[in-house]
Amino acid sequence: MAKKKSNAAKTDIDPAPSVQEFRDALAAELNKKNDQGEKWGDAKWGCYAFYDYDGEPIYVGQTNERLRTRIQRHLTNQRTDPVAMRILDVFEVAEVELWPLWEYKDVGGKSPQFADAKKHLDTLEFAIYHKAISESRFHAVLNEKLPPVSDPLDALPLSRRFRVTHGTTEVERTHDDVRIARRAETLSRLASVAYERGRVTPGLRRALVVQAARLTFLAAARLAKATGNPPPHHNLIDVERLVVDIFRHPNATTPGRRMTPSRASPADLAACPGRRALPRPSGPTIAVFPRSRGRHWPGRVTSNNCATRWQRPTPPR
Repeated sequence: MAKKKSNAAKTDIDPAPSVQEFRDALAAELNKKNDQGEKWGDAKWGCYAFYDYDGEPIYVGQTNERLRTRIQRHLTNQRTDPVAMRILDVFEVAEVELWPLWEYKDVGGKSPQFADAKKHLDTLEFAIYHKAISESRFHAVLNEKLPPVSDPLDALPLSRRFRVTHGTTEVERTHDDVRIARRAETLSRLASVAYERGRVTPGLRRALVVQAARLTFLAAARLAKATGNPPPHHNLIDVERLVVDIFRHPNATTPGRRMTPSRASPADLAACPGRRALPRPSGPTIAVFPRSRGRHWPGRVTSNNCATRWQRPTPPR
């Protein structure tokens, strides 16, 4: 009599030490309990955020199927769209923060409270996304889909932030050259996804720009360290101008409604009507007039509170 074949999925019993260490650390943190004896990872409704090795927020999400399930699907099973499409590199995730909504632990899809719970969850995700954008040095994260615009929350619920990389994993993944290589590979794969699919969302192309900016800054910081120069200032990459819809949400009901408050001071705004971006740092600026008659002509540099600008001179005849 023939034996029936087992349908159970076979898994690798001997993963790499750094991978196993990462999985163990994540499981241990999700199993930790709050003051009421509830495991943080068992909250059914809630939001979460991922941070890289610099403490930079890189991704924000929500779930109503348990925080543990959703986060493990991202970081261990790697079966979510952001990971599958190479928007999010799990090797770049160093910290996780959880915002559980414990009051909805018994609310299911057929519950009369479901609509209210979903609205609260969307509002919380919007607030956390706003917080991540404000705290990011680039004022951008890697989310392909922006959360629905919601009314502001008075306060965020109690959260827990923890590190998931230690020991071997920390040493292996935090070296600048490793991070540059991984980020360049992630950027290349994401560009390949855009090319091979042909038609992709603007959000994916926005993530491509943000990831390129992150790679550029990391490579420049590595160069500065190698040459003994001070690290570059993050304002040298103006992501706000490269990616407008991070700050102007497409679902906003008010034209021009912004995701974040202005980063310019009242004096800067008064000096420059209509400008809302962070003023660029003043300093030495080299301006070059476009090639004319086979030569370059230096421009005249002017400065004000808004930006350092140069005026095009009149080439000699």
